[in-house]
Amino acid sequence: MKFMLAPLEDVTDNPFRELCYRHGADLTFTEMTRLASLVRNNKSSLNKIEILNDVPTQIQLAAIKEKELETFLTRYQPCKSFKGINFNIGCPSPQLIRLGLGCALIKRVTKVNKLVKVVKDHGYACSIKMRLGANIFEKQKKVYLNLINGVDADFFAVHARHGSEHYETKPDYSVFPECVKTGKEIIANGDIDNREKVILLKDMGVKGVMIGRAAVRNPAIFERLKGIKETNIDLIKKEYLELTAGEESKYKKNIIKRLGKEKIIDNEDHVMG
Repeated sequence: MKFMLAPLEDVTDNPFRELCYRHGADLTFTEMTRLASLVRNNKSSLNKIEILNDVPTQIQLAAIKEKELETFLTRYQPCKSFKGINFNIGCPSPQLIRLGLGCALIKRVTKVNKLVKVVKDHGYACSIKMRLGANIFEKQKKVYLNLINGVDADFFAVHARHGSEHYETKPDYSVFPECVKTGKEIIANGDIDNREKVILLKDMGVKGVMIGRAAVRNPAIFERLKGIKETNIDLIKKEYLELTAGEESKYKKNIIKRLGKEKIIDNEDHVMG
């Protein structure tokens, strides 16, 4: 089983990715960044995808235009810890959907496959982060299976909710066996916070799990899910403060207020697609 840290808006910067890697995350992701901004050389966007350590990291993009992707990848100079590109096909933000991004791409199999091909033509690994559809109707039509079957990505991280569901809605793990039957590598995502769920999902045939909000509350969750001794949360906090010594940023502020919290913070839907 692979254990991955999900891309989290205003959270998964270099220090936090390193913290989670030290405590069991096998692969991490930068926060979602719009490809159009990167092509325009927007400084803030370029900072989001910067990889400054030895932590295995994929860059997550919100993308729709192959020409922009080609431009970006031609310019991009990967470091050793860069492990490929991940496309966000799951963000339910109305702003993104209006632009044809996020959940709006789940039913556009041909378009997504073209984006994946551009990445692979550059010799990079490519993965997909997705939901079960933009809404209940797309879920019922099983558009997620069409995407998995029709796209040549290295793995699919499937968030077991559709785009209209918020985090108080229980994720639907019953979709994973049919996702696995496609023969593609499936990574399960959605409220995975204990060893029992990992075992259940492993028995369904998924090849890994992706952890988001639970990792913000306690990065040692990766140790817990792997069945190894879990580092005390006070030591985790101390370690994070050492990693971010002298730094004051929105990332640090967001993480500090969540570390060690048992309950989900209100208005936290923005952090993950």
